[in-house]
Amino acid sequence: MTTTDHRPETTAAIPARSTPLRSRLSPRADFALRRTGRLVVSLAVVVLAAFFLVHLVPGDPVRAALGPTAPAALVERTRAALGLDLPLFQQLGDHLARLARGDLGTSIQTGLSVADTIVARFPTTLTLAALGFAVAVVGALPIGMGAALLARSGRGRAANSGIAGLLGILIAVPDFVLSVGLIAAFSMGIALFPPAGWGDPGHVVLPVLALALGPMAYLARIVQVEMIRVLDSTYMATARAKRLPQRIVLLRHALPNIVTSTLTVGGLLLSGLVAGTVIIETVFAVPGAGNTLISAVGTKDYPMIQGMVLVYAGLVLAVNLVVDLILITIDPRTTIAEG
Repeated sequence: MTTTDHRPETTAAIPARSTPLRSRLSPRADFALRRTGRLVVSLAVVVLAAFFLVHLVPGDPVRAALGPTAPAALVERTRAALGLDLPLFQQLGDHLARLARGDLGTSIQTGLSVADTIVARFPTTLTLAALGFAVAVVGALPIGMGAALLARSGRGRAANSGIAGLLGILIAVPDFVLSVGLIAAFSMGIALFPPAGWGDPGHVVLPVLALALGPMAYLARIVQVEMIRVLDSTYMATARAKRLPQRIVLLRHALPNIVTSTLTVGGLLLSGLVAGTVIIETVFAVPGAGNTLISAVGTKDYPMIQGMVLVYAGLVLAVNLVVDLILITIDPRTTIAEG
């Protein structure tokens, strides 16, 4: 005799898996989230690198601030008041705790707040970088497009070769050498612009040119290459077949198609321009953040160096982030390539 088991079957409840946050985000939001995460990690690395590197710089910041004739007892008291007599990793902990409170510290040399100094000096640096970027872009577009038209037409090969050679020289020449050359030509030679200072319109010309000429040459080469590619495309042949005026073909059909690549390179160049202001400000005695940073390195002013480096790095990383976000808005395929 067989027996049948009539006990009801029980089904174990399977807990629903939680959907990861990134899978619930749109591709653009996920792209922006990852880029922001990289920015935060990069800033953390910059903070640690700046802290340890400034302590590797030879010399005593307290002795540099008080002078070589200061009594040893005063130097020791000042060092203890600044916390520089503590073990290195304890100094690092104190530094990170101040940063978490938004405190960048106080300059050893001047006794002024590092944050106040940054607020006072960075507008000049940002103005210089913005003007340099504007000159680079405005100059690169017509030069690059004109060189592309010369190269494609087959006429004016000598002019095209001359333009390419000049652009190559401007790309290769360091900013310091270019700055000295501009001063020698336009300040000492024909006395057209002042060699140093800031404030009057005449003071702006040479620093902006020294900052912008190299990036303008590099960007012009990119525009030339992209313009040649666009001019040889099928849709440009169609536009020319409609017998549209050359101006309309270039501005309405060619120019928008080189914007993405130009913007990508331009964003990277803007980051370089922000960093390049350090050298330009030093050569032309511009009272900006770069000049202050160089002076701080010379006097081993730890808080000022660390604060300036952090802000410079933050600006460069922020510019890159903004450019990335603009790119995914203009060309959503960027998120696909990134993924």
